[in-house]
Formats: sequence, structure tokens, C-alpha cells
Amino acid sequence: MNQFPWLTVIGLIPLLGAVVLWAVPGIGSRAKEIALGASVVTLLVAVAAALQFQTGSTEKFQLVEQHPWIPQFGVSYALGVDGIALSLILMSVILVPICLLAAWRDLPAEQQGRERHYFALMLVLETFMIGVFAATDVFLFYVFFEAMLIPVYFLIGQFGGPRRQYAAMKFLLFSLAGGLIMLAAVIALYMQGPGGADGFLVSKLTGLPLAESTERWIFLGFFLAFAVKAPMVPVHTWLPDAAAESRPATATLLVGVLDKVGTYGMIRFCLELFPGASKWATPVVIVLALVSIIYGALLAIGQKDLMRLIAFTSISHFGFIVLGIFALTTTSWAGSSLYMVNHGFSTAALFLFAGMLMRRNNGSKMIDTYGGWQRVVPGLAGVWLVAGMSCIALPGLGSFVSEFLVLAGTF
Repeated sequence: MNQFPWLTVIGLIPLLGAVVLWAVPGIGSRAKEIALGASVVTLLVAVAAALQFQTGSTEKFQLVEQHPWIPQFGVSYALGVDGIALSLILMSVILVPICLLAAWRDLPAEQQGRERHYFALMLVLETFMIGVFAATDVFLFYVFFEAMLIPVYFLIGQFGGPRRQYAAMKFLLFSLAGGLIMLAAVIALYMQGPGGADGFLVSKLTGLPLAESTERWIFLGFFLAFAVKAPMVPVHTWLPDAAAESRPATATLLVGVLDKVGTYGMIRFCLELFPGASKWATPVVIVLALVSIIYGALLAIGQKDLMRLIAFTSISHFGFIVLGIFALTTTSWAGSSLYMVNHGFSTAALFLFAGMLMRRNNGSKMIDTYGGWQRVVPGLAGVWLVAGMSCIALPGLGSFVSEFLVLAGTF
């Protein structure tokens, strides 16, 4: 067990920054600088923690922390990371300061007085993102999984576009429905385990001799919540609305990081805790993944809204990630793990540069209003081209490696 609580410190820094923004009166004029400073410090500490990670270790989790939290119910404050979780945490802490810089002058004039709330919510979201990837207690994971909904709901509902309240409520209802089903599955899984003061630990719940029907029902409870978050067809409809009505920085974190919780959960919990049920469900899941790939791409082709276009392409990409996970080969798993990180950065580039374009074009999101803009901003057009080529997995770019591994492992 590591002596220094690296993961706790990484999660606390942005939370303390948010508390300062909310608690200190008259700090609104410095809200941006304080939020950016907290996110940069978080990034530096996360890099220092990553340097402590031993790639050759045989331990399942490293940087481990474990303390009793609610021992009467078997809940522990337990954190730890493997290579996948550490990569996703690093992706998160890199994207947050970039998003804060992108949001520097993003709010409309009528909302300028609420900047500190906007930036504080971004920092709170960063804390929950770190927690959900680091949790090694199933109940603690569920707490972070649901807590992420709160800052995202307000980021969309208070600072989004004209249909922000509809998009925020749709996002909340879809996520809560999946989360409540998952809660029932979490409790059922605990009842099947050894119990005790730390009965929710992943290590205690892995390899349980579950009855076939019991394993399948609990698996479905977890999988449905992760499918909503992923998002997979047919529970994907919240994403285009949420992304289109969000500020570009919020959409970046929503699609680039939060949605990865769904695919990460499939790897961490569905495959590890329910291997038999995962094999049983594989044919149906692969069909749904293929439908997501094709359906998301076809819908993207017909979009006139720039933000919705990027959102629908992401549905297609998540289909590839899920396909690699449930192909159940080491090659496809490696591809899906890389795809989560590569998609996070390539989609972030598309959303953030779309935000820059919208600022230059009076906030218009309609694609047909951007004809010939490469003559005006050739450098921006070139970066947009590279990001777009990365999203379609052009050889030589990062996404090609991950998509090739997914397809090779699947075949």
C-alpha cells in the first residue's frame, strides 16, 4: 500500500479550488485564474503520481488507499489504479485545463457575472471524474458515478443553449434511470458476496460462484447503466441534445471523458465480475455495437448542426470501443483501451475548434454558414482537418492504431 495518498490529493485539489470560488466573497474577478491554477496543480500532481506507477508490477492495483467508510454496510473508501484507469485519469486532468482556457471568454455577456459558478462546477466535475476511475470499491464507484450528474446537469441547464433545460433534464433522466437499475444490481451483488466491513471491494466480489441466472441478471443491471453512459443504441438519444446545447468546453468533457465511464465500467465490472454472463451476452452486445457504428455514422452524415455532427460521430466511435471490449480477445481489449484515450483527445479537438468557429460566426452552429472559411483561417482549417482525420482513423494518427487493433482482435 502506497504511503502517500496520491489519488486522494489529486481529487481534492480541484474540489478545494471550487470551494474557494464559492466561499470567498468578491473573488469573481479572479475566478478564471484560480480555476486554471487548481487544474494545473492537479495535472502536475497527477504526473508525479504516474511516475510512481510500476509498469512491471504484478499487483492488480497500484497507488492503493483503503480506509473504512461505512463498515456497517461493507463500504470502504478504497482507491487504486491499473494502467487503464491511470491513462483515463491523466486524460481527464490534461483536458480540464485545456477546457478552462477554451471557456475563458465563452460565456455570453448576460452570464458574465456567474463565471465563478461555471468554473467551480468544472472543478467539481474533475474531482468526480478522478474518483470514478480510481474507485476500487463498487459502492464508492456508484457514488462517484451518480455524483457526476450534478455538475453536468447545472453546466448544461444553467449555461447551455436555448434548449438547455430540455437537454439537461433528458440527460439527467436517462442517467438516473440507468443508475437506479445499477444500484439494485450493486446491492444484489453485495448480497452474493462474503459481506463484512469491506464487502464491496472489487477484490472481494471477483470470482464469486454465482448461479447462472443470478449472474446474468446482475450483469444486465450493470451493463444497462454503462450502455446509457457509453452511449449505445438504443439508449443514446440524450447525447446529441446534451452536446448541442452545452458550451463547447462542457461538451468536450461530457463526450471526451464522462462517456468513457460507461466503457471503462464494462471492462472493470462487467468482464471481471461476470465473465460467464459477459460471454452469454456477447452476441447481442456485438450486434448493438455494430448498429451503433453504422447508425451513428449515417445520422452524422445528415446533420446540419456542427455540434450534433460531432456527437453522432462519437456514438459510432463508442460502437467500436464496445465491439472491442466484447470481442473478448487481448488484441481487441488493447485497442478499446487505446481508443478511449485517443477518442478523448480527437473529439476534444473537434469540439473546441468548433467552439472557436462559432465564436467567429456569431454563435452559429449551422454547417452551411461556414463555406470557404479555410481561406480566412487556414491554420485553424488545417488543425480541424488533422482532428477530423484522426476521428476517421487515418493511418499515421493515433486513432488508427486503436481502431486497427479493435478490428484485428474482433476478426
